[in-house]
Amino acid sequence: MTAMTPPTRTQPDLSYLLDHTSHVLRTQIAAALAEIGLTARMHCVLVHALERECTQSELAEIGDMDKTTMVVTVDALEKAGLAERRPSSTDRRARIIAVTEEGARTAGRSQRIVDEVHEQALGALPEGDRKTLLRLLDDLATGHLSSPAPSPTPARRARQSSR
Repeated sequence: MTAMTPPTRTQPDLSYLLDHTSHVLRTQIAAALAEIGLTARMHCVLVHALERECTQSELAEIGDMDKTTMVVTVDALEKAGLAERRPSSTDRRARIIAVTEEGARTAGRSQRIVDEVHEQALGALPEGDRKTLLRLLDDLATGHLSSPAPSPTPARRARQSSR
């Protein structure tokens, strides 16, 4: 049997670079948040529930969580006294996730932790390149890579932007 030659790569492996750095960043955030008893999902729910009145389904969409994961996350927040399910002020059939005062304080702490992890990651780059990287990634995320391609077997979607 003859040896086959692999194809020559003509571009850097952008998929690997984005996926690997995103994975490592998520693990660093998870470890840092664990120190205050939160998961990244719990942080996401607290922060977004503070922004505006959201139903559990809306928060699940924002955080890219399935219904079961969302229920488990909100149950954990309720058990910790950080959030509670309440009737919506605009739709009496709907229930929202309301952040408690302790939850708001915790969200402030967790946001500072996430910001610090991001700052440490960006700190590994020369100062002049940090804003450029963020601007270019934002251009990709809001432009050419803003929507997934249609597929009969879609790939798992990354967490939604926190904007």
